[in-house]
Amino acid sequence: MSHFPYLQSDEPISGHHLPLLYNVVYCSTATVGIDAKAVDAIITYARQHNLAHGITGLLVFGGGVFFQWLEGPKDNLRHLLANLRKDPRHESIVLLSESEEIRERLFPEWDMELVEPPQIRDVLEDALESAQDTGNAQALRRMLEQLDDGALRTLGNPRL
Repeated sequence: MSHFPYLQSDEPISGHHLPLLYNVVYCSTATVGIDAKAVDAIITYARQHNLAHGITGLLVFGGGVFFQWLEGPKDNLRHLLANLRKDPRHESIVLLSESEEIRERLFPEWDMELVEPPQIRDVLEDALESAQDTGNAQALRRMLEQLDDGALRTLGNPRL
């Protein structure tokens, strides 16, 4: 049973009246003055907001870069993205992945989890190992490749 008030299960099913599960992965650059205290405030707010809107995911912050994986109902995520684009705490949002489909959540219990940069590889590899959906697996592989080729270097890559 989901911990989201309006869902009867964690996942939408084919032919059901619930919306498909939407997924967005992006990175952005923090503006000057964003520190651990500001990130803690973001996480606190996100946990309250996301629970009420059926959104799960993770946030990584390191080297002045935000990296976020969000999943939930499309309308709720689009509204959140519109708000994120106006948020003065970051700039230069780059969408890395966006999809809508019937699939499992990768982070069903994480209304918003802060992951430290050194752990992002482990989190992504664990998610890839448990991913049953090919779309999720492809997005996770792309992110791991971006860590390897340095595109997400500031998120912390022990191989670099």
